[in-house]
Amino acid sequence: MAKLRLLPILFLGVFLQPAKAEDSLTADAIMARVATNQDSSEKLRSQYLYQQHIQIIARKTNGKVLREETADYQVVPKPDHTDKTLKQLTGRYWHKGKYEAFSGEPVPDADSTDGQLIHDFREDLTNDNSKDGMARDLFPLTTDQQKEYKFRLMDQEPFEGRQSYHIAFTPKDDDDTDWAGEAYIDAQEFQPMYVFTRLSRRLPFGVRTFLGTDLPGIGFAVHYRRQEDGVWFPVSLGSEFRIRALFFFNRKMTVSLENKAFEHTHVQTKIVGATQ
Repeated sequence: MAKLRLLPILFLGVFLQPAKAEDSLTADAIMARVATNQDSSEKLRSQYLYQQHIQIIARKTNGKVLREETADYQVVPKPDHTDKTLKQLTGRYWHKGKYEAFSGEPVPDADSTDGQLIHDFREDLTNDNSKDGMARDLFPLTTDQQKEYKFRLMDQEPFEGRQSYHIAFTPKDDDDTDWAGEAYIDAQEFQPMYVFTRLSRRLPFGVRTFLGTDLPGIGFAVHYRRQEDGVWFPVSLGSEFRIRALFFFNRKMTVSLENKAFEHTHVQTKIVGATQ
């Protein structure tokens, strides 16, 4: 991986000093800078190879594991899509009073409700058009996504050793059932450090009452980490929630994703800093 070539004294003077937040910035102005950086970061992320580790567990509400699968991918971003190669798939499922372990594809009992549910989550969680390996519609960070949201500056505070803006976001249309949540934005480089979401409102009463379907507690949390050349990359995503469907199906789902072993494919590097 290409390393950032800066004199030690510059590194100490620029990167280790606490960032000074610009008090005059509004939440919309902060997120506009984030959007600009995210738009450009997508191109920079296409210069990275990395590994992706996904684990999904389906449990009964009493905690008993019914099925779990762990998948490892090699991810190669391209200019207009992402190539993902499945390197390993392992798991276990409850069958006739005991756990059956499996490895590789095709997975056993894939047509079962839990098998299909885990497969669909693994497919939906990632996105072939995303350079960071995560579904793009989970977090309103890019310019296009921000058009549907309103933002509020909650505080300016330290987060994981760096000064940050604490931003809340909700759909512009209060009647929409969409993602809402909070984000910690690096105050120096205007990049997301941590974002978590939840549904902005419960599913409609009719869906919950007449169809017996609900998603209590659903939401996602993602951490971002700055790479050596200044590119910020999402490194982990997690969620735990319940699915209740058609009155008889009730599951507690645990989802985790980790991006790791980053390898820069180009020698030339570029620092992503605060926009002017």
